[in-house]
Amino acid sequence: MRHRELTERIRSFFEASHETYGAIRIRYDLLDEGIWVGKNTVAMLMHKARLIPKMIRKFRVTTDSRKTIAAPNLLEQHFDVKKPDTSWTTDITAIPTREGWLYLCAILDLYSRAVVGWSMSERMKGELVSDALEMALMRRAPEEGVLLHSDQGSHTSEVYQKTLKKHGMVCSMSRKGCCWDNAVSESFFHSLKTERTHHENYRTRAQAQLQVFDYIEVFYNRRRRHSTLGYQAPLTYEMNKK
Repeated sequence: MRHRELTERIRSFFEASHETYGAIRIRYDLLDEGIWVGKNTVAMLMHKARLIPKMIRKFRVTTDSRKTIAAPNLLEQHFDVKKPDTSWTTDITAIPTREGWLYLCAILDLYSRAVVGWSMSERMKGELVSDALEMALMRRAPEEGVLLHSDQGSHTSEVYQKTLKKHGMVCSMSRKGCCWDNAVSESFFHSLKTERTHHENYRTRAQAQLQVFDYIEVFYNRRRRHSTLGYQAPLTYEMNKK
């Protein structure tokens, strides 16, 4: 394939990623189409075409775990999980809009890093977390005994704890002063903000909700290549492992 044609394919993948993919991920997109090309060639053509990925901000853990703990840390940073729907992790983040904050709760399966449940609200109440959990349970229908790890805050609410007990789930929480215990959820929010929300100026919460929905359901779960999954998207990884 000529460099001009290859550059156009690279451009299409770059735009499909909302201008976030670098040479490595785009190379895997090309390989999936049967186009064999080296990473350095992709990087060179991207440089010539001025296809520059959005700037990656330094990862910074934002959750403060120095509060009264409600449950022991049973996960103990064992993020490499061999079976689906055995260990989940969850957290909450805030997205700014001109109307005020939009709060997002997301639940990820550590096996594939897929977002299995989520909810959004203008208020950070216990229902925000329990709604995300109900979505995850409806979608995945896991057996009893799923470990769900979180930080504290709304995850100590009565409604959340009742939902866990109702479905036979095991509660795990980050240790006092150890911010890395929930690093997988923090990393997901970092990707969401770096690749999508930090580049927007949302007029309304509804506008932000549409963007977050698109990122999670259209891009992240189904298209975004994850380095820990051999550069496969989470749901693709699950399908290929069946």
